[in-house]
Amino acid sequence: MAMPSLTFLPQPPTSFCHCLPSSSSSPSSSARVFIPCNTKAILQPSQSHRKRSLVLNSSVDQVSITDPPPPPPPFSGNGGPASFDLIASLKFNLLSAVSGLNRGLAATEDDLQKADAAAKELEAVGGPVDLTLNLDKLQGRWKLIYSSAFSSRTLGGSRPGPPTGRLLPITLGQVFQRIDILSKDFDNIAEVQLGAPWPLPPVEVTATLAHKFELIGSSKIKIIFEKTTVKTTGHLAQLPPFEIPRIPDVLRPPSNTGSGDFEVTYVDEDTRITRGDRGELRVFVIS
Repeated sequence: MAMPSLTFLPQPPTSFCHCLPSSSSSPSSSARVFIPCNTKAILQPSQSHRKRSLVLNSSVDQVSITDPPPPPPPFSGNGGPASFDLIASLKFNLLSAVSGLNRGLAATEDDLQKADAAAKELEAVGGPVDLTLNLDKLQGRWKLIYSSAFSSRTLGGSRPGPPTGRLLPITLGQVFQRIDILSKDFDNIAEVQLGAPWPLPPVEVTATLAHKFELIGSSKIKIIFEKTTVKTTGHLAQLPPFEIPRIPDVLRPPSNTGSGDFEVTYVDEDTRITRGDRGELRVFVIS
């Protein structure tokens, strides 16, 4: 069996009080190596014995054999220790709970409860979010895959918004949030299809609600509305974009102040969960 190599940390020798067998190839060899009492000798294992380390510390006259420290646990997107497999499983459960709900427009009360429960499990395992250290995790274009507010059958959720239904046929397409942490731009982008009388085709537009944002505390985001820009797409894509005039603040209803806030309750490299100031649960994936 390969013997450990011997390494000396030189100090002025005084006396010899420890002896170890030499690394002679002969098992019957009686040669000894004497080590000064005030010298620390560290025995390092050979290539085939790296799992353990033998340390001889002559200053305290003891020999200890220790296992290498275990690798650190993996970290969740929120910075706390968590199993990667557990996080992946909980994210899968959440995405399964909200799939097929048309971003929440088709959600029943039972669907709302299941989605909320799945989100809370992921939030609990992920731990508290601290954006003061990880604001860059917000950067990018995020696709909305679920909003509990849409179950109200209006595009504004608990706030005023155009209704969805047969009287005013509006079909909601993809919804995105585009966040730039350097310029503090926060844009809500919605693809909408507006019904038109037969035989005219529906009008397809992309509405961009531009905001500025600021971080409040460690995980709360405040957004301040600036303007709404509409751009036609489809067969009217050649038309230039136009800006919808902003309603003067004195004419705004109290429920539509043009600003709001929400808390980021979970975020990692591809998934984000937020809770709005009116209890809205929203789930995003990176686009």
